[in-house]
Amino acid sequence: MKKLVLFEVRDRIALLTLNRPQKLNALNYQTNDRLLELLNRIEDDPKISAVILTGAGERAFSAGGDIHEFSQSVTKGTDVAVKEFVGRGQTMTSRIENFTKPIIVAVNGIAFGGGCEITEAAHLAIASDRAVFAKPEINIGIPPTFGGTQRLPRLAGRKRALELLLTGDPFGPERAYQLGLINKVVPHGDLLPEAFALAERILRHSPLAAARILTAVTRGLNTTISEGLQIEATQFAQMVPTNDIHEGLNAWIERRPPAYSGD
Repeated sequence: MKKLVLFEVRDRIALLTLNRPQKLNALNYQTNDRLLELLNRIEDDPKISAVILTGAGERAFSAGGDIHEFSQSVTKGTDVAVKEFVGRGQTMTSRIENFTKPIIVAVNGIAFGGGCEITEAAHLAIASDRAVFAKPEINIGIPPTFGGTQRLPRLAGRKRALELLLTGDPFGPERAYQLGLINKVVPHGDLLPEAFALAERILRHSPLAAARILTAVTRGLNTTISEGLQIEATQFAQMVPTNDIHEGLNAWIERRPPAYSGD
């Protein structure tokens, strides 16, 4: 199970690699569970401040859910299929979306179904110029189940999302950029260096402030503007007693780089 998602740390950045290249990094149940296990470990590790998630091999980030395994759950009935497949997938993408440290997806190839839904859920995403996206679930007679019917319309708008959801047609990285699914398209060989460079730009700042921003944005998107403003105020209030806010203010006044302690 440990080999299903590779884990390494470079400075303060964790690199997670979906590692089923012979299956186009399809998300079987053990892969989902291992990814959640690693995210739990990373969140509790004060030495790690950001995450990059990518796929092994040259062909795919992830082709989506493991259809052979999913089909076995379907034969066991509705309750089992919802629990084993839908529940597990939604828990995983929700964990990514609500994670308190920045998660950057580096899309190195195919990102279909669940692979696309991970990209939608992640805070930031960079794609190789070889990346291909799709919402192909309709081709096997189901709607997306890892959050794709909810997050893609919020990112791309209802009509553009419905075109992709109802046709299942693949689309390239430039279209993904136009839809707001990714932040940047880069040459294939530059993908991981660009992802690490983005993470390093974030890590110049207070990790506590980054966590408050992530929380405010993620929670606020699903509320009214007035409720969102209250969430924003609450996240600011949590920063007031910290050392980081005083270090940031003092560094700005003294015209020097801040030295954040993360507390």
